[in-house]
Amino acid sequence: MSLLATDPAEAARFRAYGPRQLDEIAERHGLPADIRETVRLVSMVLPFRVNEYVLSQLIDWDRIPDDPMFQLVFPQKGMLSERNERELAALSADPAGKVALRALVQQIRGGLNPHPSGQKELNVPTRDGAELPGLQHKYRETVLYFPSQGQTCHAYCTYCFRWAQFVGDSELRFAAPDPRGLISYLEAHPDAGDVLVTGGDPMVMSTARLRTHLEPLLSLESVRTIRIGTKSVAYWPQRYVTDPDADDALRLFEKVVATGRNLAVMAHFSHPRELETDLARRAIARIRSTGALVYCQAPLIARVNDDPAVWARMWRAELAAGAVPYYMFVERDTGPHDYFRVPLARAAEIYRDAYATLPGLARTVRGPVMSATPGKVAVDGVVERAEGLFFQLRMVQARDPKLVGRPFLAHYDADAAWLDGLRLDHSVPADIARAIAGPAWSREPELFGSRTAAAGVGSQA
Repeated sequence: MSLLATDPAEAARFRAYGPRQLDEIAERHGLPADIRETVRLVSMVLPFRVNEYVLSQLIDWDRIPDDPMFQLVFPQKGMLSERNERELAALSADPAGKVALRALVQQIRGGLNPHPSGQKELNVPTRDGAELPGLQHKYRETVLYFPSQGQTCHAYCTYCFRWAQFVGDSELRFAAPDPRGLISYLEAHPDAGDVLVTGGDPMVMSTARLRTHLEPLLSLESVRTIRIGTKSVAYWPQRYVTDPDADDALRLFEKVVATGRNLAVMAHFSHPRELETDLARRAIARIRSTGALVYCQAPLIARVNDDPAVWARMWRAELAAGAVPYYMFVERDTGPHDYFRVPLARAAEIYRDAYATLPGLARTVRGPVMSATPGKVAVDGVVERAEGLFFQLRMVQARDPKLVGRPFLAHYDADAAWLDGLRLDHSVPADIARAIAGPAWSREPELFGSRTAAAGVGSQA
């Protein structure tokens, strides 16, 4: 396949729309006044950004506010408490309330668990007693790298568990100014052969800038896989098709693959509509033409994709495009989690019903999976025993490699939506129980008591 863009007429210059352009969006698309006001208030706390492709190609404006793509990118009523919305409205209308408004915004953000699963407390590596900025190392094989120039996205998902990266608070951000710290750390940790370049979205960077972060990795023989976490294929496929440096990006991908390494584009598709445009399909084809792999993952999100037919349609579309269905995640306990939460019991049903319809090649997907403090915990289903109903759980990945692949049981709870809502069964091996409980719970009898003791500290689960 040629790496050259074939239709210059499709080329469009990227333009971001945020809160300041809300009136422009509202006038153009007929956004009702009450919805406009909700977006204005909620976007004071949570990030809001869209672009022309999302506005004109992905959202069905005849179905708002219920359209899943509108729910996916526009802040909604119910994401904050009614009290918080009232306070934001009052202070934002008061010319003398700016200081109080900033304080309120910070207070609300702090209560939304901005860094779940112990990201800051447990994942940040150190060297000579000092934290290494822009790195996380949770699993032995994989290091996460956050280049500072890639800490934004072409559009923001309202469910994003990394929303804290985008609100302009340096205390909440992971960002590395350059790859020197990453390279020295990897030299000291040769077991970490998998690097995930993430953000934000690394593909918001120019190819010239991206090259400065990827090429140094090629000097390390220990690095065998480079992953790029990105939503760009869904929200701005022009990045690979018609952007001025789209061809340069693909040549960079080819260069990485030519060294014998795996280059994996971890594409975040949350709804099948994101795969149905010609540009998106062409973007995937062009990425694959370089020898790079495309893996697809997304969380299960109420009001967006909490329907087995939607997941089956999406996984089939991914397979048809030559991509690999990889993960169905459980929405993390951060940001507007209550708005998007799907109970684990329902999540297991949705996964099972969608999975049952797939051809064998699409059954590469795993889920539903909680990316929690001890590791990735899969909900394999519900089992019935003499004592009652239980969730069958399994450690897909873990901080402690000895836990990987091991099953365990938790008592069934129809409303539980995260690990901290579960009570472990007495049969759970002690090492798994301790890992799930976390450092705050050291006495083993507590592990099987209350829900909180069983699952560990809620803010980190």
